[in-house]
Amino acid sequence: MSQKNKPLLTLTNVSKSFVVKGENLTIIENVSLTLNPGEKIAIIGPSGSGKSTLLSLIGLLDQPTHGEIFIDGINTNLQNEKTLAKIRNEKIGFIFQAFELINPFTVSENISVPLEIAHKSGTNAQVTALISAVGLEARAAALPSTLSGGEKQRVAIARALSNQPQLILADEPTGSLDRDTGERVLDLLLRAVSMQNCSLIIITHDENIAKKMDRVFEIKNKTIHERN
Repeated sequence: MSQKNKPLLTLTNVSKSFVVKGENLTIIENVSLTLNPGEKIAIIGPSGSGKSTLLSLIGLLDQPTHGEIFIDGINTNLQNEKTLAKIRNEKIGFIFQAFELINPFTVSENISVPLEIAHKSGTNAQVTALISAVGLEARAAALPSTLSGGEKQRVAIARALSNQPQLILADEPTGSLDRDTGERVLDLLLRAVSMQNCSLIIITHDENIAKKMDRVFEIKNKTIHERN
């Protein structure tokens, strides 16, 4: 099998439990899925079903209680924290519902953060191109506190793409936006993902968003099922 035909992401029987007040609480159980390079999938389910927990595991922000997660052929269970941080920075971009921008930083500085962490040089042209791609040329020097919700999410999209990751993880990226702004932001995200040919996993409650993905998975009874 050629490298390009190998799954970018593989989850095998992944479970996550927490100890709450002395009792074991299982959030997700025996979740298995694969994601191919360039593929876009939605994960849907009611609040509290474990969607964000699953995304944290895929994004290597947490570790599974059981099961294995492979990213680009790497068994992440076997890596130390330094290596996991390197994988996160090089291969994964994050977009959050609450934007998570750094307030003392300008738009341009927020977008360049992943590049600074990766110690990449010659970043100015890349950051400028991303600012242009998300239509924020006039706001490059602005602080997050002066931006609208839609503008903040466009900054978050540009930041997620800045290190040219293989995988974008988006947790309810339009959840705090009005419908019209959310649709514009989603269209921008899908164009940007297509342009960089990276894979996308989007957590959403919105069936209209789910319909725009290549595949849809639903979390139900602590595990995941692909819709036909």
